[in-house]
Amino acid sequence: MTSATVVDLKGKKLSEVELNDEVFGITPNVGVIHSALVRQLANARSGSANTKTRSEVAGGGRKPWRQKGTGRARAGSIRSPLWAGGGVTFGPKPRDYSITMNKKQRQLALKSVLAGSVDKLTVVQDFDNFKEPKTKQFNEVLKALNLTDKKVLLILDYACDACDRVAKAARNIEGLRVLHATNLNVKDILDCDAILTNARTLEAINNRFKAASKEDQGKAKEAKATKAAPKKAAAKSSKEGKEAAPKKAAPKKAASDKEAPAKKSAKKP
Repeated sequence: MTSATVVDLKGKKLSEVELNDEVFGITPNVGVIHSALVRQLANARSGSANTKTRSEVAGGGRKPWRQKGTGRARAGSIRSPLWAGGGVTFGPKPRDYSITMNKKQRQLALKSVLAGSVDKLTVVQDFDNFKEPKTKQFNEVLKALNLTDKKVLLILDYACDACDRVAKAARNIEGLRVLHATNLNVKDILDCDAILTNARTLEAINNRFKAASKEDQGKAKEAKATKAAPKKAAAKSSKEGKEAAPKKAAPKKAASDKEAPAKKSAKKP
């Protein structure tokens, strides 16, 4: 069982907290982490670059000069890509750079990043002793936790007023990023040198992935049941149809079949 040390705001060790092995105890999948990071960076692109082609540039409706006899190169429009102020050939247009990724792959990438960041994790019991949103006071907390001169990712669940005070005090510190627990992502976790959170937020992260795994199991069972239901219904209906169908009576021999030889024999002399 993976565990982390819980300390107070002065860095004094208080207890140990168990980490969910389904999240922090797995072997990181580097390939899925790379795919998730590429997806996140691609989805962050605005794709708003835009240039005008020669048909979109204003002006250039008439031919600048006649085709022949001037000694100059022939030209049909002043908005040709060859002219200054003309259109752009094959320039960028607004586009969507987003990449899709399966939900299970995204969850696996996030769990892999968390599993690889256990050494960077610092867990405090709570921030209740933080009474005022003062940046100077939070700098003292970072100094006590040996997190100065590091890129720190502060993860909060905003379940109490103390979290709001801490967020206001920390958001102005250079190199520190404040993140909501529900907005965990691969890029921010990989980009930091240390992760700071409290015990309640860590428990929420554990429960989040537990609930996700249970939900996936439930969906898998439902899908299996729905696939098996039509086959069972078809088998049941066919069985009932066979039982309900009346038995066919054996065909009776026609009397004409017995009388036929007698008639034939009667015709003989």
